[in-house]
Amino acid sequence: MFLDYDFRHFNFRLVFYMIALNIIGVLVIRSATNMNADAVNKQLLGVLVGLAVAIGLSLIDYHRILNFSMVIYGVCIASLVAVLIWGNVVNNAKRWIEVPVIGQLQPSEFVKIGLIVTFSWYFMKYQERINQVSTVAIAAALFAAPAALIFEQPNLSTCLVIMVMVLGIVFASGISYRWIMGTLAVTIPVVTTFVYLLLHGMIPFIKEYQAGRILAWFYPEQYGEARYQQNNSIIAIGSGQLKGKGLFNTTIASVKNGNFLSEEQTDFIFAVIGEELGFIGCVVVITLFLLIVYECLMMAARARDLSGRLLCVGMATLVAFQSFANIAVATGIFPNTGLPLPFISFGSSSLISIFIGMGLVLNVGLQRETRHF
Repeated sequence: MFLDYDFRHFNFRLVFYMIALNIIGVLVIRSATNMNADAVNKQLLGVLVGLAVAIGLSLIDYHRILNFSMVIYGVCIASLVAVLIWGNVVNNAKRWIEVPVIGQLQPSEFVKIGLIVTFSWYFMKYQERINQVSTVAIAAALFAAPAALIFEQPNLSTCLVIMVMVLGIVFASGISYRWIMGTLAVTIPVVTTFVYLLLHGMIPFIKEYQAGRILAWFYPEQYGEARYQQNNSIIAIGSGQLKGKGLFNTTIASVKNGNFLSEEQTDFIFAVIGEELGFIGCVVVITLFLLIVYECLMMAARARDLSGRLLCVGMATLVAFQSFANIAVATGIFPNTGLPLPFISFGSSSLISIFIGMGLVLNVGLQRETRHF
């Protein structure tokens, strides 16, 4: 299949945007961890491994990988079950598992990419019957199994990410607007009822701390303690003003240096960006994310087939929503969740998994149709 590749179409712009975010991430992690050499080296290793994996996958025909979709899906389910049985408990959540040689991994991060591959293959295979009830029902079942296992960890935020991601793929698959409008007609009253019951403490399957975070979003005055992290994050971002206080600063007038930020190298890393790089740094980061999403969507438009288009749309949706959600939490727009900022937050699982998905996107770009835009 290498004969079908046109290396003039290799998207070096996308690679440049990813590396730019990686560089910002490593610098900010170095500052957030008070120049912890182990953390920086681990992140650098993750960047190098992830980039190598992405380049390697970009040279493998994505159709060959799609042929193993059911195997990939099975591995995703097995890994999530393994986490619930043998996983490590951190902060009352069982999301990580020790793997020999590799070390600690978070399978749910790789499941995101596995589901993009699975649904891209599924809707390609059944594109002629995409509006049939049986096709939609099977797709719902394929989503429900991993979502339930992730929710059990508990990991509500990742459930939300994969739900939005899969919905993006479903929308791009060409499904009838009757399904879309019907889903909205059901979803809106269900969500409204859920919020009402939550506000009255009538949702038994939601953990107390999860309910507290959501309620703090509706009633910040009554649940101020649950908003402590976000309030400090907003203060840090605002204090950076236009140009920021500078990386690795030691000023006493720093929210980060005063240890008022929680998980500043992962969930709230955007707060460090805002404080130390200022409004300009925040705009640069957001612009790079927008450019990555744009490149993914342009490659989706030029893809040779539906499966290639869905792979690109799935990754565009994942990067767009997860980066937006992380920034929205740091700025108080969303309730507090535990989502990493793609390409930037500390953590090898998140970093390598997103590179795997981008490797597939780069391969789709190599096999694009010749069109003029």
